[in-house]
Amino acid sequence: MADSLPTEFDVVIIGTGLPESILAAACSRSGQRVLHLDSRSYYGGNWASFSFSGLLSWLKEYQQNSDIAEESTASWQGLIHETEEAITLRKKDESIQHIEVFCYASQDMDDNIEETDALQKNTSSVTSSTTTKPLDSACLSEETHSLYATGHELPAKDTPKSDGEISLEVTDVEDTLAREKYCGDKTCIHTVSDGDKDENKPIEEDNTDQPKRNKITYSEIVKESRRFNIDLVSKLLYSQGLLIDLLIKSNVSRYAEFKNVTRILAFREGKVEQVPCSRADVFNSKELTMVEKRILMKFLTFCLDYEQHPDQYQAFVQCSFSEYLQTKKLTPNLQHFVLHSIAMTESSCSTIDGLKATKNFLRCLGRFGNTPFLFPLYGQGEIPQCFCRMCAVFGGIYCLRHKVQCLVVDKESGRCKAIIDHLGQRINAKYFIVEDSYLSEETCSNVQYKQISRAVLITDQSILKADSDQQISILVVPPVESGTCAVRVTELCSSTMTCMKDTYLVHLTCSSSKTAREDLELVVKKLFTPFTETEIDKEELTKPRLLWALYFNMRDSSGISRSSYNGLPSNVYVCSGPDCGLGNEHAVKQAETLFQEIFPNEEFCPPPPNPEDIIFDGDDKQPEAPGTNNIIMAKLDSSEGSKNLESPGKHLQN
Repeated sequence: MADSLPTEFDVVIIGTGLPESILAAACSRSGQRVLHLDSRSYYGGNWASFSFSGLLSWLKEYQQNSDIAEESTASWQGLIHETEEAITLRKKDESIQHIEVFCYASQDMDDNIEETDALQKNTSSVTSSTTTKPLDSACLSEETHSLYATGHELPAKDTPKSDGEISLEVTDVEDTLAREKYCGDKTCIHTVSDGDKDENKPIEEDNTDQPKRNKITYSEIVKESRRFNIDLVSKLLYSQGLLIDLLIKSNVSRYAEFKNVTRILAFREGKVEQVPCSRADVFNSKELTMVEKRILMKFLTFCLDYEQHPDQYQAFVQCSFSEYLQTKKLTPNLQHFVLHSIAMTESSCSTIDGLKATKNFLRCLGRFGNTPFLFPLYGQGEIPQCFCRMCAVFGGIYCLRHKVQCLVVDKESGRCKAIIDHLGQRINAKYFIVEDSYLSEETCSNVQYKQISRAVLITDQSILKADSDQQISILVVPPVESGTCAVRVTELCSSTMTCMKDTYLVHLTCSSSKTAREDLELVVKKLFTPFTETEIDKEELTKPRLLWALYFNMRDSSGISRSSYNGLPSNVYVCSGPDCGLGNEHAVKQAETLFQEIFPNEEFCPPPPNPEDIIFDGDDKQPEAPGTNNIIMAKLDSSEGSKNLESPGKHLQN
């Protein structure tokens, strides 16, 4: 396909992360000729999701890239004219650092399994924090175990759908679901409940009658590799957020399905407990006294329209939100809930930011369920692919594993004219959008990057047991030590199609102060027990067992001004990678801002046309309306179409 690429486009986009994919869809939808490239072998960049073997393959690829510098496969200097100059792009991605992998689950050597995607075992220790024990048939101990895969392709979604999925294709959900309301002086909250089920209620521990846990081996995890969809970045969708609104408006929601986050949890005094969100939760909570319930309801009602009562917070604008909460007669218990589980902010955040975050949380309640959050089935990596699918439907061209060597800049005008790819082909365009990690060290020499600490864990049970084992939970653990950041924990169950049965996939995220393991290991030890420490029979297990862990640091390029980049042509625009926030607001705002800057007279991702309004080439020889030449109406799952377009989706439906 690369040999026959057209040489003229309106927009060339390098990188398939979320903001770039949204921009690609918006540009293609407005009638622009779009070429969307990525040097990686998968969609999403640092927003991607992997099967377990795919993740190990990704780890191996990073290890190889750090050891060996890539060489160009074609000479491009001869394609630069005398009146032009070249801005080279980075040859290898350096946005991920300090990768450490730990395997705690025992390896059943008698299984003699055939590993998915031709996994190659490498039992050499990479980073072991304990004394390495001999490898035997029962246990791999706490030795770091690195397994790498050769395959790069995204996993097929062959898992049947579960109950409780939400399709945003039905946009007027409010007509069928009662929206969450905090009703003025009555201080009442109306919520949607699943027939007053007790699924979310924690169950009492009874170690005497507790059934013996299933012993999950590393071999089983490898066998079920395709049941895992592991996100590089951990985020949720606010039900009233910008991304949900964009998915509905553009009808991209038809390519994805979602589940409600079922529980908001808190970690206090060494114990995990459920936070009451709805009116029913508040008044049914056994953690709060009756006085606390009334105080909490009164404060939350105020937060919903705090702008109308400036006299209640203006004197505290210069104070932290934590200090402000202390003045509102909230008990320490309530202050903890509001700060860490509702506002989900740091203790040092300002009063205004805390009130905004609390209001945002409250206004998102009840639109699709009992919490403010949704999670996409098969992982966050589905969302960029959904927008890539929309771009392809409207005529965009996609090429993975396609490297760009340089940007060609006209010396006189200072504008970028073309790119030169790894095959030595020169491709011209009017506008160029580049993901930050592709820019060279010289271009980014003045940029000060932040870092995100990430951990991905596979565990054998939930951090808070409930009657149902299919819980999607979010927990914010307050800073363990002064000067450190709070850690956000998202726990996913098997019905999210992100992990195998009888396991949970746990994501930990915080702003970096050290390496990811140094930032997050204390929280991991508070919440989980390494598998090898639970081998003794009859041991009372009070915490979930940790089967496998991955730590890494990810570059946070959000919030960087354009002026920080050196020598950037006026028609080259930069998209950032994932930020540390819980939602996707920054990516959506960035995509819309850049689109309006490039095409100020075009609507950003308008609703799709009605099928009857689309004019096909040659139909009755009708004149072609502007912007309709790129509209392609085709069955996305047709075998003929799949030969011509590399499908960006793994499980996308009409």
